[in-house]
Amino acid sequence: MHFFLWLQHTAFITWLSDSVVMATFIEVLHYFSLFLLVGSIVLVDLRIMGLAARKRNATELAQDLFPVMWTGLALNFVSGFILFLGDAAAFYYNWVFHIKLGVILISVVFGIIVQASVRKWDRPTGIPMGAKLMAFISLALWIGSILASVEVPALTSVG
Repeated sequence: MHFFLWLQHTAFITWLSDSVVMATFIEVLHYFSLFLLVGSIVLVDLRIMGLAARKRNATELAQDLFPVMWTGLALNFVSGFILFLGDAAAFYYNWVFHIKLGVILISVVFGIIVQASVRKWDRPTGIPMGAKLMAFISLALWIGSILASVEVPALTSVG
């Protein structure tokens, strides 16, 4: 806890938090990177389930969107960490925030599994039902991640 309090009160984090322009930039970056991350995963998940981009090969679509997913993940992690540091002491004790991080971690793992497995699943005879189920679970987890993220400030006034 002392470490998080120290981080929260460092000059750089205080400057970012107190600057309306920088705080707004970090929040916009966080949401934009979330759109990159989740949007690319959702497109691949929907393609695997046969609900979108049916004219595109699933493997090619996943390969095209894989860099977008990783860019979004990296930017989202960095911007989220900076936002966390702005109120680290409050987030440290926030049980909803801990649930959010857990759901996001599971979502990222499923997203990586789906992205990495598309080539194996993309067959001329069709994508196996197990793969479609994995894509559905990935999609549901990302929806859960977004809902958990929205609930942190709604339920606890932190964030």
